[in-house]
Amino acid sequence: MAESATRYLYLTRHGEAAPDGSGLTADGRRQAVLLGRRLADRPISAVHHGPLPRAAQSARLIAEQLTAGRAASGQLDRVSPTVREEAGDYLPYVPSRPELPADSADFLLDFLAQPTAEERTRGPELARRAVRRFTGPVPGGADRHELVVTHAFLIGWLVRHTLDAPPWRWLGLNSGNAALTVIRYAPGRPSAVLLHNDMRHLPDELRWTGFSPELRC
Repeated sequence: MAESATRYLYLTRHGEAAPDGSGLTADGRRQAVLLGRRLADRPISAVHHGPLPRAAQSARLIAEQLTAGRAASGQLDRVSPTVREEAGDYLPYVPSRPELPADSADFLLDFLAQPTAEERTRGPELARRAVRRFTGPVPGGADRHELVVTHAFLIGWLVRHTLDAPPWRWLGLNSGNAALTVIRYAPGRPSAVLLHNDMRHLPDELRWTGFSPELRC
């Protein structure tokens, strides 16, 4: 049997986005930098990000902090982000009414009514690709630490997948901007959510963006 090792998957939603979609706000840039500083001592070997500007800019700012942290400790390797289509912003799964709780089916189906037929087909295919690329133990004898800078929907989907929850249950799992989720995939053990939506690297004024005001703690 081939040897395998543990994968630590770090997931984060991009920093706060500018209204015009061009990238990050000033607060969003601060969020990304602070997350990068938090992760600077972690042995992250790869940074993946979705293709949209808000994810690409967040990944670049985080990677700069990872590289700076390594340089400060005498390591010369540079962290270079890589764009991945499957780390993008899409609907990973669209449930049918019978799958949903009766008391919330109307609300959830209304929320999912906007996407086109193409988006409803393309999203689940990207979600399957994301599971293949980002989850499970890794081959070889060395543990791997990877960061994916993405969007709330994919984080919800991968947390749901880890917990073997029903496919529709990615709905209702939101993530704040630059919040941290960590999933462990260890050989011979169930996958585990080690952290979810952790914002301790952010000051109070930068926490809970990406949530509606009444949900901010």
